[in-house]
Amino acid sequence: MNKTGKFRMLPALPLVAAALVLASRLYYRLARRLRRAGKRAEAEQRCGRSIIHNASDAIISTDEAQTILQASPSAAAMFGTTVQAMEGASLDQFIPREQRISAEQGAATYFGATGIHLSMKGRRAADYTVTGLKASGELFPLEGSISSQDEAGRQIYTVILRDVTERKQVQRQLEHSHTQLRELSAALQTIREEERTHIARELHDDLGQLLATLRVDLNLLQQQPPDSAGARKLQHSMDSLLVTAITSLRRIASNLRPRALDEGGLYFALQTLRQEFVDRHGIDCQLHADEQELTLDDAYSTAIFRIIQEALTNIARHAEARRVQLDLHRIDSSLLITIEDDGRGIAEGDMDKTTSFGLIGMRERVWAIHGDISIGSGGGRGTRITIRMPLPPQATPA
Repeated sequence: MNKTGKFRMLPALPLVAAALVLASRLYYRLARRLRRAGKRAEAEQRCGRSIIHNASDAIISTDEAQTILQASPSAAAMFGTTVQAMEGASLDQFIPREQRISAEQGAATYFGATGIHLSMKGRRAADYTVTGLKASGELFPLEGSISSQDEAGRQIYTVILRDVTERKQVQRQLEHSHTQLRELSAALQTIREEERTHIARELHDDLGQLLATLRVDLNLLQQQPPDSAGARKLQHSMDSLLVTAITSLRRIASNLRPRALDEGGLYFALQTLRQEFVDRHGIDCQLHADEQELTLDDAYSTAIFRIIQEALTNIARHAEARRVQLDLHRIDSSLLITIEDDGRGIAEGDMDKTTSFGLIGMRERVWAIHGDISIGSGGGRGTRITIRMPLPPQATPA
């Protein structure tokens, strides 16, 4: 204050101006930093949206309330809907809560009471098998993994999902195949024991009895005077017994291994099999094949013979057919086999029964030599079996 009693303000003005300038500079610097941070955040968000949009996997981003914030086009395609329809919707609409709770492999603990459980983060995705719901109402299996991050003070959860429908189908097919193989193995063991019992019985009851009778006749022959009527009668009886024994031995051996395969090859063996089938069952059977095309090695000849033998056995037992046609022809380096009958046909479910050991055995023989087999309708009534098997190089025509 001066002598007149007034305050003197002028010396303080420069200090105020300097403070204002400093504050202004600090404000603009802070504003620039905030703008830069905002741009970085926007860039990160755009980058995140770009990653989600271009990802090949199905990616869904949700908040803590399980509201979908972002969804990739792959996710929309997986659930049969659009990105616009998914964003803003509840996760329950696409992964129903009841499906999560009832799912296997701990999916309930994975999603937790609120749908997401972070303690499971980092474990294998295979641990999180759940069920998805498509827009069409179809349920399908999913596997997924989850991660979380903090954005602007709230938790954002990112779920990566994969449709494992094909994998589940393959697993079911493998399990079914393993079941069939176990059943077939058990059946083969039973059949093997039955065959051994049958052969032992035939050897004992047939050849055993014949040889015992021959021994008795031989003892009696030794007691008869030479060139007597009794001796000649015993010799004639022994000769008949020997012929019968030889016939029985050939029959038993033929049941174990068809003689026709060794004596005349596959074509002759199939002709013999066809004629025996006609004579035994009264069913007309035609064989269309070229003998030269069926000149194969022992492994292929035996496999083809057993396959056709099993097919004819099934026809005689189940088909109620009146006519059967067998076609065997070479096509390039493969052999095409067609077995067709006019019987009552075969149901689709019968082909996959674990007790259909005849069909299973045929398939196993075909697959063992890397062939393909299909069994279906013959066009009207009946059944048509088509087999294509690659031939070994030495068996293909030059």
